[in-house]
Amino acid sequence: MRKSYLIKPILDTVYPCAEYGKGIYLYDTDGKEYIDGSSGAVTASIGHGAIEIAKVMKEQAEAVSFVYRSQFTNAPAEKLAEMLKKIAPGEINWSFFVNSGSEATETALKIALQYWQEKGRSTKTKVISRWMSYHGITLGALSMSGHIERRERFVQLLEDFPTVDPPYCYRCPFNQSFPDCQLMCAKELDRAIRRIGSEHIAAFIAEPIIGASGAAVVPPNGYYEEIRSICDHHEILFIADEVMTGIGRCGKKFAIEHWKVVPDILALGKGISAGYAPLAATMISDKVMEPIFNGSKLIMSGHTFSANPQSTAVGVAVLEYIEKNNLIQNAEKLGRYLLEELLRVQQKYPIIGDVRGKGMLIGVEFVSNYFNKLPFRKEVNVTRKVIRKAMEKGLLIYPASSGVEGSSGDAVIIAPPLIIKKEEINRLLHIFEETVKDIQVELQVQGHFHTAG
Repeated sequence: MRKSYLIKPILDTVYPCAEYGKGIYLYDTDGKEYIDGSSGAVTASIGHGAIEIAKVMKEQAEAVSFVYRSQFTNAPAEKLAEMLKKIAPGEINWSFFVNSGSEATETALKIALQYWQEKGRSTKTKVISRWMSYHGITLGALSMSGHIERRERFVQLLEDFPTVDPPYCYRCPFNQSFPDCQLMCAKELDRAIRRIGSEHIAAFIAEPIIGASGAAVVPPNGYYEEIRSICDHHEILFIADEVMTGIGRCGKKFAIEHWKVVPDILALGKGISAGYAPLAATMISDKVMEPIFNGSKLIMSGHTFSANPQSTAVGVAVLEYIEKNNLIQNAEKLGRYLLEELLRVQQKYPIIGDVRGKGMLIGVEFVSNYFNKLPFRKEVNVTRKVIRKAMEKGLLIYPASSGVEGSSGDAVIIAPPLIIKKEEINRLLHIFEETVKDIQVELQVQGHFHTAG
């Protein structure tokens, strides 16, 4: 085999080479077909090989692919900002374009700090976030992330922003049950703010539905309404990290709309370009923009490729494609079907402890004992086993963390492209059920799985 000098996720692993994709399918150079049951990294929301997007990319490249944002604006970036203004909740009207979700959340962090500086309150420099969260891999974004395994190598360089527990009802950190808990997970934010002092806190950041660090953990009803109230009371900005959940993934334009709450800053990525070009955005409310516009008139952030016409032209085309093909409605309708069918699979295989999610973002958590929710020992590597077995059978799914601290459990995310049809979901479900069946038998034989209470 020819030696590769490409640094891959696991250095000694041999990966198949992707050759092309069409719709919900990917094909490797050996001709094997895979259902993209995770949209890559929950990114390829409109599927692969969309001719409409390729046409726009070609036309834009023939016109101009790059201009520098301090020298020119450009029509695609202007149009995309206007389109986002129209679909964003409340008065979130302003867009700062970047290239990745990590850049979008880090830009949100910087804007939150600058907002308070421009208002003459420069002591507000901290951000509160949740454990069992992931906001990106750059140092600022990782400081806000409560993903223990991704923090551990760099913890000496990171801020201690993760402070409060996640709204993880399956394994409630407070050993309570909803609604008797009276939203203790949300009210913990109020206690944390009082302990630190609101005069030191700029913002609270959260994924509306927890993604890879929790496998589609959905907060209970009323959670974000309580969070919004606490932030307002203490004069703290609320940042919604919609990098994974935004642009229709969860059956609404933005996942936060499930709680009828409007954040102050909103981070987007992944679905904004559906994987056809590097693109992300930090969206900002009029409230946050006002002191900056009336003060320095400069947001202190930016990257060489920010708002480049090639990527933003793709963003425009993707949003138009989603609207034209009613993909948000499809995600909501068929997402319910996918969830219901996965719950049916759960009833047959006690290795599945929990199934949760909204729209086309569904998490499946595995347990070694269904009755006491005991996770598998880490060295058993159940997540990896499930993903490899599914891939052998022609299904791609996404690894996720779970467990009390978000690092002691096994889970996967199923998040197919929003274009998926019911018959394709049925095929996906068949392969996934066969995978779960095989893995459960394997783990029973090895003595890692127990069906007794």
